[in-house]
Amino acid sequence: MNTKIDGLSDNLKKLFGFSTFKGQQEEIIQTLMNGQDVFVLMPTGGGKSLCYQLPALISEGTAIVVSPLIALMKNQVDAVNGLSSTEGMAHVLNSSLNKTQTKQVFDDIRSGKTKLLYVAPESLIKEEYLDFLKEVKISFVAIDEAHCISEWGHDFRPEYRNLKLIIDKIADVPVIALTATATPKVQDDIQKTLGMTNAVVFKESFNRPNLFYEVRPKINIDKEIVKFVNANKGKSGIIYCLSRRKVEEFAQLLQVNGINALPYHAGLDQKTRVANQDKFLMEECDIIVATIAFGMGIDKPDVRFVIHYDIPKSLESYYQETGRAGRDGGEGHCLAFYDPKDIEKLEKFLAQKPVSEREIGLQLLNEVVGYAETSMSRRQYILYYFGEQFDPVEGAGAQMCDNSVHPPKLKEMTKELKLVLTLVKELEEKFKTKDLIAVLLGKENPVTKSYKLETTPHFGLGRNESENFWKSLIRQATVQNFLVKDIETYGVLKVTAKGQNVIDGKEKHTFLIAEDRHYDLEQQKAVSDKIQVQQNSGMDEVLFNQLKELRKTVAKKHGIPPYTVFMDPSLEDMTVQYPVNIDEIGKIYGVGEGKAKKYGKDFADFIKKYVEENDIERTQDMVLKGVANKSSHKVFIIQSTDKKIDLEDIAKAKNLTMDELLKEMERIVYQGTKINIDYYIDENFDEDMVEEFMAFMGESESDSMKVLLTEFGDDLSDEEVRMLRIKFISDVAN
Repeated sequence: MNTKIDGLSDNLKKLFGFSTFKGQQEEIIQTLMNGQDVFVLMPTGGGKSLCYQLPALISEGTAIVVSPLIALMKNQVDAVNGLSSTEGMAHVLNSSLNKTQTKQVFDDIRSGKTKLLYVAPESLIKEEYLDFLKEVKISFVAIDEAHCISEWGHDFRPEYRNLKLIIDKIADVPVIALTATATPKVQDDIQKTLGMTNAVVFKESFNRPNLFYEVRPKINIDKEIVKFVNANKGKSGIIYCLSRRKVEEFAQLLQVNGINALPYHAGLDQKTRVANQDKFLMEECDIIVATIAFGMGIDKPDVRFVIHYDIPKSLESYYQETGRAGRDGGEGHCLAFYDPKDIEKLEKFLAQKPVSEREIGLQLLNEVVGYAETSMSRRQYILYYFGEQFDPVEGAGAQMCDNSVHPPKLKEMTKELKLVLTLVKELEEKFKTKDLIAVLLGKENPVTKSYKLETTPHFGLGRNESENFWKSLIRQATVQNFLVKDIETYGVLKVTAKGQNVIDGKEKHTFLIAEDRHYDLEQQKAVSDKIQVQQNSGMDEVLFNQLKELRKTVAKKHGIPPYTVFMDPSLEDMTVQYPVNIDEIGKIYGVGEGKAKKYGKDFADFIKKYVEENDIERTQDMVLKGVANKSSHKVFIIQSTDKKIDLEDIAKAKNLTMDELLKEMERIVYQGTKINIDYYIDENFDEDMVEEFMAFMGESESDSMKVLLTEFGDDLSDEEVRMLRIKFISDVAN
């Protein structure tokens, strides 16, 4: 039976500084604390770690967190220890510790000080660790990055598959498994392997509305990336490459071009790797160039862009890697460069694998090609892959992809498709793409010569189009299941039943393919404008930049990453609220009591001085900014109206209707806070009408809509009356 755990919201505010839970977090925590196994599917940035951190901090005993990434553990330990003035609330237990450090960890667990113990699956097997953990009180076990358990996952780790046996040896406690990427197939595999078939499953939407998805052709790529990074100066970014050599070369190229970048891959010695990662976390370097193969445990919430120099091997990898952008809810630009030649390289690499692995790999690769070449909403494509429906017009973040901002031109190619399908069939399904294209173009190569293909009636029939055109058409035909690549005779194309129907004329298929996009400055600007409108926070930019510098100094003093002091959204909130003492700092979004006491004084003193020097009038009633749900957009609205942003754009940026936006604004002004919408009223209303309305309200004994519509209903709509009433209350009453 489930019992409701009291005080979760109070602990959330006290420990983490948030006034409301995100999504299903509260329910997940309740279920776990009631002793049930829990399986959580939640996108990166959705708040997974809080689902085990909060219950661990308020439960008796120590929670074991199994995580595959040493770097990620280190980040999380810093973050948890930053929540309290007591050190040792969280520890890592792994091979990097010496005897003295290991003893310290054991002592802190025994004394009840340590609430979270992070371990790698490899460490759990050690006899000395196992014996110790059997003796102490364990509250529960959390398995992070649980997709590593599945052979179908993009990051498979064989040692993960023995976890069930090890956990059973340690204690009979509930298990919570969490992952940010799992197709239904992977989910099923994870649950079976962990013996969690009775677990309560929580599946959050995989949609990250603040991320902008874009794919560009791989032309002048080095120049394009340097240009992009320079246009985003001072912002944190990750660039992924497929090979270690490319990581080294490209990091050097960026450095030569005056960009503060460092490499990160498994081939570097550990000292260099750790140092490079720490510089990125500490904001001493802006860009990390990394291999896709090496899972970077970067839990940095303010990564502003993720660039894929090479296209990854699966959509899950891509989703996971792009998910490292904008984890704080702010701007996140995901830019991938795509060249069909890269896919051919990956296919060649797969050809050397055993058949079963090859089959899985090809299937995953095909999804990536489909994503790169799709003309539909990229967000819709990704979400469909994870088994989720998405409305590309009304859905949250619907306009946040290149295909939505600039829909590609589609050409009808049914005749050409039929030509290719007929050719494949007539040549008895024995040839690979490049040989079929040679026939279409009328070009001889060793294969066409030895099979005397120049004598076929199709030889040269497609010479009016380029080689790339036919490649693209064949790829699209494969993605849309008219053709299939045979696994056994690797790379040979065969016609599917769907393709056969086209040849026989049984089905009327209109086959459309997207033309290649050409990126002009106009398009680039439209993309960045779209991201800016979506993310616009209208804050005090000067103070924000000064607070970022102060945060760096404070972080250096404590030897921790800047974002573990305060996240960007907390700093943004400070530039609106102007808190001048520790109590007020404690009411800022994302700041709990512990953090306010630990780091707040420097910030309160700095802001107090700034307010005095710049003669700033503070909003006295400190407003609590909750998690971004429809009832908590106060700060965003005040900032945006200060910046004179069109009301329709403000509503769109937060996915609100005009009615919902006006309700929010009414709530703000009736609570006694000013909102200046004169810029909007001056542009959209008749001056005399505004004067008449203000005069009427000044003398009226009631501000009810009924009274106002009786008087002005013939000349003004309901919405217009509400806007003028907001102006009056803001100007006069506040």
